[in-house]
Amino acid sequence: GKVTSEVKERKISGVGTKFGLKDIKLMAPFAGPSSTIFCVGKNYLEHVNEVDTSAHMKTISKPTAPKHPIIFSKAWTSVIGPGEPVRYPTGISNELDYEGELGVVIGKAGRGISEATAYDHVFGFTIVNDITARDLQRTHQQWFLGKSLDTFCPLGPWIVPKEELLGRDNTLSLDIQTRINGEVRQNGNTRNLLFSIPKLIATISAGITLKPGDILATGTPRGVGAGFNPPKFLKPPDIMVVEIEGIGNLVNAVV
Repeated sequence: GKVTSEVKERKISGVGTKFGLKDIKLMAPFAGPSSTIFCVGKNYLEHVNEVDTSAHMKTISKPTAPKHPIIFSKAWTSVIGPGEPVRYPTGISNELDYEGELGVVIGKAGRGISEATAYDHVFGFTIVNDITARDLQRTHQQWFLGKSLDTFCPLGPWIVPKEELLGRDNTLSLDIQTRINGEVRQNGNTRNLLFSIPKLIATISAGITLKPGDILATGTPRGVGAGFNPPKFLKPPDIMVVEIEGIGNLVNAVV
């Protein structure tokens, strides 16, 4: 094709060369300011329960499972790649938290997308760590500020095409685990989502055009730092690992 011809014509060096992961730097699989990061709150029932009983989170939203998806966004400037540091927000927040999540990468634009055709608009899946300042989240009520500080959206390490992960009838059952300094904090599975990925896509696209490169973070399971008694908030030099079955590990340190 055209690309192959251009490669041959320009004799681009390195074509066909294999590189090990240790020899390259992985960047966040994100298109930048042209893309939107959509997020979903309280999308696992066990997480709903810990939100509603934690003194650090119970005033953030209504103390019940949502009847409709809770949709918010993160600033694109919060995105960092695998291995990049999350900056501790000294003087801004004292309650830094993690949220391991499955990320959906949109591959085909659409508006008014039905649940039945939702996966036609999905390219693949990645990992999102929805870093959150719980005190800012409580103080401002709207979640954007507490979730959008610089470096608050580790993303990666790559995108796995949907065909590699979807089961029969487009079912999705992937284990999610978050570890802090080797301690398992979160264990969940995407089959327990309160609102399915097709439902989320249909809800958002009812009035908003989804674009290729948009990211949908589908919510986090039980085990966030604020849910423990006493809470286990992040501090430097904590190491966060979010692992999702079939995708891999997203590793970032707090500095």
